[in-house]
Amino acid sequence: MIPITEIVIRRARLILQRKRVFDDGMIAEMVLWEVPTPVQGSAHRLKYSLFYGNEEGRLIGYDNERGKGDHRHYGPHQEPYAFTSPEQLMADFLADVRAARRQC
Repeated sequence: MIPITEIVIRRARLILQRKRVFDDGMIAEMVLWEVPTPVQGSAHRLKYSLFYGNEEGRLIGYDNERGKGDHRHYGPHQEPYAFTSPEQLMADFLADVRAARRQC
């Protein structure tokens, strides 16, 4: 008899998905997934995309695109982001959004 091998398919699990459209048309959106293995370039098991901008483009963004690792965007500029926890990630993003909204 041939032994049956159990195949386990591990899928990403949505942790958070929030979107807010401000009265001035600006959009803040946060999406976080727990993934089975770290995204290439990151040391943790989260895949995330945090966006603040409008239909014309992104003003602020945090993400961990495959191969680029954890980083953030300010307009056309991009820099590495030192990920420590999902809570700190969201706190940093929301602080940047509040600062950008004060400048408008």
